[in-house]
Amino acid sequence: MAGTTKRGTRARTAAATAVATVAATVWGVATVAAPAHGPGDGHRHENASRDKGAPPADPADPDGTDRVPDTIAHASEAGRDAVDITIDDGPDPAWTPKVLEVLRKHGAKATFCMIGPRARARPDLVKQVVADGNRLCDHTTDHDIRMGKKPVDYQKRQILDAQKMIEDAAGGGAKVGYYRAPGGAFTPESRALAAAAGMRPLGWNVDTKDFGKPGTAAIVNAFKKQLGNGPTVLFHDGGGNRAQTVEALDQVLPWISEQGRRTGFPVRTAP
Repeated sequence: MAGTTKRGTRARTAAATAVATVAATVWGVATVAAPAHGPGDGHRHENASRDKGAPPADPADPDGTDRVPDTIAHASEAGRDAVDITIDDGPDPAWTPKVLEVLRKHGAKATFCMIGPRARARPDLVKQVVADGNRLCDHTTDHDIRMGKKPVDYQKRQILDAQKMIEDAAGGGAKVGYYRAPGGAFTPESRALAAAAGMRPLGWNVDTKDFGKPGTAAIVNAFKKQLGNGPTVLFHDGGGNRAQTVEALDQVLPWISEQGRRTGFPVRTAP
């Protein structure tokens, strides 16, 4: 119990330090205007980063294998031919099991970006996501796409409270390895907070627009058309009826294999 308390104190201290020094740790960010989903609110969202060089070597981690940068990840740790499937807004009792079933059917893996209270309400689904070999991502407690305009303390609660909820639901020492801001509303402070807590900020290269339910064919076409932009693909298992998403995954996953590619996970630590 004492060890857990000390680790929690160290994480909070690291997060606070990261925010206080964020101006020195941000390595360059470009912005895009459109949110991943939800109504436009005039806020500019970040979903791109330009690293201007690696940070100084950490004497405690000279090769960088444990260092989590605060830049937004888009690449795959499995290489250029991999495709990183990411699933947002769950877990959902109706649709997460169907997404998992399709992934298992095709021998694919994904990163699930979960909303904290939903994970806390369905620990069985969080545990199944982990048991199937998928990874966890923090998608905040309230999916507030305007959180980037709110105080740092609010952002901190949204991120760190959700991380704890997801990890508690997963049990067994499972960790949340990524943080995705709702609608891409990253800020330098939120990215630093996430990285200090061991979570790599996670963007996307392909927005399938599945959240708007444009039809299975439209989702599949968006996937194929945009995949040249990069490997990280945005889907959803929460936010309503996701039948089109499940059908689209059932089509694109075998297509990936036909192209000689495979699913993987986004980069997390420094190169």
